[in-house]
Amino acid sequence: MAHAIARYVRLSPRKARLLIEAIRGQYVPEAVAFLRFSPQRAARPILKVVQSAAANAVFLAERDGETVDENALKIVRAVVDEGPRLKRYRPRAMGRAYPIIRPTCHITVEVQEVPRPQPAGRRARQTGGSSATPTPTNES
Repeated sequence: MAHAIARYVRLSPRKARLLIEAIRGQYVPEAVAFLRFSPQRAARPILKVVQSAAANAVFLAERDGETVDENALKIVRAVVDEGPRLKRYRPRAMGRAYPIIRPTCHITVEVQEVPRPQPAGRRARQTGGSSATPTPTNES
């Protein structure tokens, strides 16, 4: 199992969790395609973390002398934790100060090689089972 972590991302954890929940449990190619065409601002940092986790999995497998199918990598754990808040102040009327809170988050993605299941329809045809419909005959 390989993982990647992006820390102190200048993004609200609540907004990042919306996309993380959408890709959790998906295979990496589908998650990358989803994030690449997603209009949310959180998609770009999450995409970078997913690609980094996949690259880490390939690197670790090659280091150990194994091979890994990049299409079989599945996101098994994806979480967004809250980071420290940056506190800024904006001047307001009558000498007052108005606080501006800028949230940050930590994005963690873990991937693992999980073989893709074969569709049920293909398995039945490959085993050579009999077909339920009779073959048409040409009666003249």
